[in-house]
Amino acid sequence: MGRTYLFECSKCGYHARVAGGAAEGEHFVVQTVACADCRALYDVVIRFKASPRQKENPPTSAPKFAGALNRLPPRGERQWLKFKPTCPVAAWHRIRAWKQPDKCPKCGNFLEPNAIPFRIWD
Repeated sequence: MGRTYLFECSKCGYHARVAGGAAEGEHFVVQTVACADCRALYDVVIRFKASPRQKENPPTSAPKFAGALNRLPPRGERQWLKFKPTCPVAAWHRIRAWKQPDKCPKCGNFLEPNAIPFRIWD
C-alpha cells in the first residue's frame, strides 16, 4: 500500500504531495524524482501491472501518476511492465531520484513531511 505525504519547505514555502521515495501499491510502483529544470518534485510511475492486451502491445511511456491512480485494476493474467523514470512535464528534463530526507528543489533547505499521509493508495 502506497502513501503520499505533503512535504513543505519552511524557508521558501514550496510544497509537494509525493511519496518521498519509492512506494509500491498493488497495481503500480512510483518513485519520487526531483527535476532540475522544473525545480519541482514529482511521483513518476516506474512499474505497473498490464492487462493481457497491453502485454501484447506495450505502451512506450509510463502513465502519469494520476492516471495510474484512477485506472481500473486489470483483469486476467497480469504482468509487470517497467519504465525508466522521466519528468512528467518533458522527457528530456534532467531528473534524479529523491528520497526523504532530501533538499527542496527550489532553495536547497531540507523538506519535512507531515506526520499523517495525505493519501493512501493501492
